[in-house]
Amino acid sequence: MLPFRTTFRIPRLFCYTRFLSRIPSVPLSTRPYSNQSRDSVDTRDLPTTSVNQHEVFIQWDGATRSKFHHIWLRDHCRCPECFHPVTKQRLINTFEIPPDLEPIFTRPTPDGLQVVYCIPTPGPASTGPHVSIYPWSWLRQNSYCPPTRQEPTEKILWGSKIAKDPPSVAYDEVMSNERGVYKWLSRIDKFGFCFVQGIPPTPEATEDLSVRIGFIRETHYGKFWDFTADLSRGDTSYSNVALPAHTDNTYFTDPSGIQLFHLLEHTEGSGGATLLVDGFYVASILRDLYPEAHRLLSTVPIPAHAAGESAILYRAARARLEHDAVGNLRAVRWNNADRSVLRGVPYADVPRLYEAMRTWDKLITSQDSEYWVKLSPGTAITIDNHRVLHGRSAFTGKRRMCGAYVGADEFRSRLAALSEQFTSSADETTSGARERGVWSHDF
Repeated sequence: MLPFRTTFRIPRLFCYTRFLSRIPSVPLSTRPYSNQSRDSVDTRDLPTTSVNQHEVFIQWDGATRSKFHHIWLRDHCRCPECFHPVTKQRLINTFEIPPDLEPIFTRPTPDGLQVVYCIPTPGPASTGPHVSIYPWSWLRQNSYCPPTRQEPTEKILWGSKIAKDPPSVAYDEVMSNERGVYKWLSRIDKFGFCFVQGIPPTPEATEDLSVRIGFIRETHYGKFWDFTADLSRGDTSYSNVALPAHTDNTYFTDPSGIQLFHLLEHTEGSGGATLLVDGFYVASILRDLYPEAHRLLSTVPIPAHAAGESAILYRAARARLEHDAVGNLRAVRWNNADRSVLRGVPYADVPRLYEAMRTWDKLITSQDSEYWVKLSPGTAITIDNHRVLHGRSAFTGKRRMCGAYVGADEFRSRLAALSEQFTSSADETTSGARERGVWSHDF
């Protein structure tokens, strides 16, 4: 067996000599604060490490290395003294860590990087040095120099041809087990929408389906909707006129994440087909063919409002295309009907912005982008309101719809927890259930 490659910090030699015997030799997988035994690395394949007064260097292989500040490592220790093993919350007071902290001892072990600090865990009950071990896969996942690229989840962009094979799941499967919910939410995440087939045509069954995602988000439209074209609310969705492709709640600072619709009945009339457009697909075309229009719609805040009832007046101004810190498209906000007075735009940009919006409208109304479908009782549709635009054709007769909003955070939380349950990102206990470890790569 090859000897450990060990690095010492000489300035703390007294502290090191005094406490070296206290350094645990048990492997990480046997410790109560970690169940990441599969992260172990053969001693022949261990990364090499070195240290200076500011940081620890990890040489992963001949071409790749990372470095971590001492304060960052100390702040991210997840032993039971520093990180609650049940609540998964930080216990250490970050701001009691000395800014010039240096370890007295570091070494690579099969279970991770071991770091010993002379200064104990802040707090009256702590004595002796502090020993931290960081799993190799966790360090690689959270490297910030160089930064590890966080791959976004797979998105399948689509146009009108999605009509040949739209995503769907069975109602009984969703209602009977968690794996069915995972299948449903995964398809919403991948495609931006998913049908649920075989649902009883009642408001009660539809509401039960909605709460399989998370708690229903209540807005000025109420909590769970059951409505007809009677203009009982100050919005054209409560009428029988055609609705162009749009997303909902553009006048909220935090638009609802998921919409669920179920047509309960449509009698004594015609029309009322449902329109879906993949906003991410159209945005990709806009970016490639009309970069200036894409830039304007990604940077210029455009105001929106909801003012159809005297008791409410919602207003928000955001770019129509929202991106995350690394440039990935995060959300589409588009509802020309709810657009407010265009103010605050530089004079020279006003004609350019109108041309950008005209181009966007041309793309979302093209035959290539539009997917039309006639809903029927027994089939619900769930839509990612941050991605997929929806609309409808005008109709006659009595058309009764029901449905609900669910928040984006609730959707993402539910999907992440289910993904952890049904993939290898969590550890399996002796009972066969999945358990979330403190060294999860998700937080």
